[in-house]
Amino acid sequence: MNEALLLGILAVAVCALIGYPAVSLLRRRNLGKEISEWGPESHMVKAGTPTMGGLFVVAVIAAVTLIFDFFGRYSMMAPLGVLAPLTALGFLDDLGSLKGRRQWALNKRIKFVAFLATGVVAALGLYELLDLRTVNIPWSGRHDLGLLYLPVVLGVVVLTAGGVAVTDGLDGLFGGCAGIAFAGYGVIALLQEQWYIGSFCFIVTGTLLGFLWHNAYPARVFIGDSGALPLGGGLAVVAFMTGQWLVLPLIGVVFLIEGLSDVIQVGYFRLSGGKRVLRMAPLHHHFEHLGWSEVQVVQRFRIVGAVGAALGVVLATKV
Repeated sequence: MNEALLLGILAVAVCALIGYPAVSLLRRRNLGKEISEWGPESHMVKAGTPTMGGLFVVAVIAAVTLIFDFFGRYSMMAPLGVLAPLTALGFLDDLGSLKGRRQWALNKRIKFVAFLATGVVAALGLYELLDLRTVNIPWSGRHDLGLLYLPVVLGVVVLTAGGVAVTDGLDGLFGGCAGIAFAGYGVIALLQEQWYIGSFCFIVTGTLLGFLWHNAYPARVFIGDSGALPLGGGLAVVAFMTGQWLVLPLIGVVFLIEGLSDVIQVGYFRLSGGKRVLRMAPLHHHFEHLGWSEVQVVQRFRIVGAVGAALGVVLATKV
């Protein structure tokens, strides 16, 4: 446990310090984000804020993990193996949203195929290499799913990566909620005496805390899809490595409701011929339209995330 916490503290310091030259480099390269005209009008002042902060976030996570939490623990290739392709995919997606450059969106079919390919590799790796194929059900115990495990992993990795990315919309929202979720799984892993997974989770939490040093309102940098996509996929893999993926909707409750709000809004808009359920999707923008300040939305969503993570950890102990 001490090692996991110390690695988390190290990651905070490394990311916070590296953030200064990294943000300056992103600014010099004119990698500022174009703010969508469909978003809240108050967000227009953020135009030009550097994005792609996920590149140095993932770099810190990978470096600290490889140096301190990898040798002799080669199963850590599972979460790291998901981070790599999703970071590349997120980077390409971020390129199309830069201010002062031609706006374009990554082809949805290509993006979906990339998601599926990553999910398939993750599923096969967990099933064949790590021999994981069970689900832990509170008060019921551990149950073997056999081959059904493969499509479950595929679906959860794809949906989690996409749902988590939707949450990246307010200063400090993604970093805070993702840090809480990884901390929740870090506690679960440590309770299971899976020290290496616990260490990885706290490395991610620490790195995100270091990132929040620069992403706190008003943000100096956004994490972008280059960080949100890989960390969403990584969270799903960690959930399967602990066997506690069934409580992922609780531990990542903010990601769940944000993703659902987007799906419901788009689906209802198409089915109803232009009507809306929310004033604006995802859900965090809806609350902004109701009069909540950006800071209020972020803090309250973090509270919901912390309560969900705590409930998830409690249920994980009841197997």
